Amino acid sequence: MMQRRLGRDWRLATLFLAPMALLVGALVLVPIARSILTSTTERHGQDTVFVGLDNYLALIGDDQFHTGVVNSFVFTAYAEIFKVVLGLSAALLLHHRRRGRALLTGLLLVPWVVPTVVTAFSWRSLLDPIFGSVNTLLTATGIGPLLASAHLVDSWPAGWLSDPELAMPSVILVNVWKGVPFFTVCFLAGLKAIPADLYEAATIDGASSVQRFMNVTLPGLRHVLTVTVTLSSIWTFNNFDLVWLLTQGGPGDVTAPYVLIAYSKAILQLQYGAGAAVTLVMLPVIGGLVFVLVRLLRQDTNIRLPRQRQAAWRIGARQWAGTVRKALPWVVTAVVTGLLFWASPEIFWKAAVVLGVILLIAVAVGRVVSTLQSRGGRRSSSAVSGLGSWVALAGLLFFVLGPLYWIAVTAFKSEGQVVMRTDDLWPTPWTLEQFGALFANQPFGRWYLNTLLVSAASTAVALICAALAGYALARLRFRGAQGFTVTVLLTYVMPGALLFIPLYQMLIGARLTDSLWSLVVTYPTFTLPFATWLLVGYFSSIPIELEEAALVDGCTRIQAFGRVVLPLAKPGLLAVALFTLTNAWNEFLFAFVFITKDEYKTLPVGMQSMIAGDVVPQGQLAAASLLVSIPVVVMYALGQRFLTEGLTAGAVKG
Repeated sequence: MMQRRLGRDWRLATLFLAPMALLVGALVLVPIARSILTSTTERHGQDTVFVGLDNYLALIGDDQFHTGVVNSFVFTAYAEIFKVVLGLSAALLLHHRRRGRALLTGLLLVPWVVPTVVTAFSWRSLLDPIFGSVNTLLTATGIGPLLASAHLVDSWPAGWLSDPELAMPSVILVNVWKGVPFFTVCFLAGLKAIPADLYEAATIDGASSVQRFMNVTLPGLRHVLTVTVTLSSIWTFNNFDLVWLLTQGGPGDVTAPYVLIAYSKAILQLQYGAGAAVTLVMLPVIGGLVFVLVRLLRQDTNIRLPRQRQAAWRIGARQWAGTVRKALPWVVTAVVTGLLFWASPEIFWKAAVVLGVILLIAVAVGRVVSTLQSRGGRRSSSAVSGLGSWVALAGLLFFVLGPLYWIAVTAFKSEGQVVMRTDDLWPTPWTLEQFGALFANQPFGRWYLNTLLVSAASTAVALICAALAGYALARLRFRGAQGFTVTVLLTYVMPGALLFIPLYQMLIGARLTDSLWSLVVTYPTFTLPFATWLLVGYFSSIPIELEEAALVDGCTRIQAFGRVVLPLAKPGLLAVALFTLTNAWNEFLFAFVFITKDEYKTLPVGMQSMIAGDVVPQGQLAAASLLVSIPVVVMYALGQRFLTEGLTAGAVKG
């Protein structure tokens, strides 16, 4: 009777899913429920008083909260627009290249791979109005005074992170720099899936390059574009570490997102109820994005209604739905554009100018090549196209690798060269002075060991639990498998902004704050769901006949899992290990909130603590950034083959 109701494999599924369910329930579902309860309370001295909806009602007149919400929207919208434009441009450039595409793609991935703390400190140093190289370069080339004369900046030299008019655009720029590689890789995969026959047919019909792009490329990338933008919007909207490391929300509150407002209320002011209310008010926005993402990913798994049920729908309703679906992107674009103009008119026209220049250059190059081709000048058009693509790639690589090159050379400068700004592009002589000062003045070795231990422990937990849960969801038959899979995806995209306040309270109650256990226990909240989701797809790609043959030979289901399935799943397991290890290595928010003692800090938090007021040890931070980035870059370089195979068989099919 139980087998009929719960499914053939319900006992084994319960055993395999128990660790995953326990961790997700204890670390995600319970904290969210606790956060809801906390939002109805207020702290008075040592007592906690129930206040009902007062914390939510207080947000109506809270100007700081209003600023945080507007900042989060502005930051996300502009960042996603430029990431789409630049990511798609980079993908198109790489897609048409036959030689060196793998190398160029690997180089473009570096900003996405390096830790966020390295991204923040490299750009913070470059944008420094006195010691930074951006103002120097723009002054030397004459671009800086031109920007001032065009009123894109108020004065020159510019205070990129200290000027209220420039701070938000600068933070958006850094987020775009880090996010473009993710969009590029996703769009490259989408471009490869578009049949070449469609382009050939469009060319035969006389379509120009712009027409082929509008009528073939964009429709072919529609699904990839929507999924990528939705997922990236969730990450960007809930971003904390990059903004905090760059500006700490300043000057004033012009760059403070809603997550930073919640952190200020809950952690700095110890008003947990008010901070929880801030995060929960944003839950409908995040929930809407998550709903769209889940629908898109479920479509991607080829879940379709039967034809008979589709035929039962009314024809008029289907036509109306199709019309709405076609009009929806334009409606969303118009609404977002209007909101951006209302929320940030001073940024709107500047962004429009920059975006317009980028689009005009792309259209002009496309028309020149198309005109030459129509006149029969194949060699000329090929030369122009090749030269244009190389110039564009060179500019893109300069934008991507320039900050990282600056960090690398600064790490080998003497303190005198850093302070006096001599030999900016090439240290003379090269020296290890900054590395020696780093280990002598900071407990850097301890931070490194802490990060290594926490990352390894959380990766081990994620691998074990995800392998069991992924196999159960992919292979075993039991009631509720689809609902559990959706729950896993929901917990994966659930931002840490919703969890850090209740988790902090739980850790205080368990007396685990200021210990590495606080990180080992909480890191599975963002590593385990993704690992499970990835392995579900990978286990599904393994032929079931191999497992059935092992069962026929006398193996139990558990023995077949250990002897047949796991060895075949090594690429997927290695891809999961690489992702989880990297995420744990780079994590900032939880480590920043839960750890205050120097001996327990991880690398991102320890590096942030090296800055004391206005004193920024640029040379030591550059050396630390180099040492933090090298392990991650090496891991991705060595595991690139397994990563590609794991993602292809796992994420794409899952």
